[in-house]
Amino acid sequence: MCGRYVSARQRHELLEEFEVEQDATPEELREDYNVAPTKPVYAVLTRSPQGDADLRGVRQLRVVRWGLVPSWAKDPSIGSKLINARVETVAEKPSYRKAFAARRCLLPADGFFEWYPVEREEGKKPYKQPYFIHPADGGIMAMAGLYEYWRDPSRPKEDPQAWLWTVTIITTSAEDEIGHIHERMPMTIEPERWADWLDPQLTDVEEVKHLLVPAAPRRLTAYAVSPAVNKVGNNGPELLDPIADEGNKGEEIALF
Repeated sequence: MCGRYVSARQRHELLEEFEVEQDATPEELREDYNVAPTKPVYAVLTRSPQGDADLRGVRQLRVVRWGLVPSWAKDPSIGSKLINARVETVAEKPSYRKAFAARRCLLPADGFFEWYPVEREEGKKPYKQPYFIHPADGGIMAMAGLYEYWRDPSRPKEDPQAWLWTVTIITTSAEDEIGHIHERMPMTIEPERWADWLDPQLTDVEEVKHLLVPAAPRRLTAYAVSPAVNKVGNNGPELLDPIADEGNKGEEIALF
């Protein structure tokens, strides 16, 4: 699964990188080096004006909440359980299938964290070593996501807070050539597929599935980082500082 990631790019960088036509963010988010479920995050999506499917879609940058809340949910608490959608079943699961057909998005990230279980000598408590996994070229990751909007019945329709926009990250199996860190990883979408992935008029599920291609070999690298990342309250660039461990001595290793 993907339970933590880094989103440290400035808003103007994202607007340029993703060729966004409409900035629909209420305000700029702070750099976040420890993005966790239920936090506000940036999402790139394409929507037709006033929701009219017959009009050309406009690529937007929005602030949404991580943890998808289906439109039929009684309350938003379910979102904390729907932070990831497995690529193998995303098109069939009731929580995701409608969004997969028409409400797809990209979630910009500088990289993500995963934890590798480390065996220790007898008598010592086992622990999980966190790793930061990121593009080898220093570029941005465009994680495949789905978005939904949930109507809060306790608020009047005209209230701007009546609608909650939420997202989930699609995950796929991870191919690790050097050492198994974690069996799952976020599905990423390469730039040449962004337009099709975001196109709300592309609703053929089989065509959409063909857009989901795992990252190319050697696209990502990883290195061990401090266990300080384990605490959501810790947040800063120092969380990305490499540390030495028994496996890689602080050096980056090529993955996937």
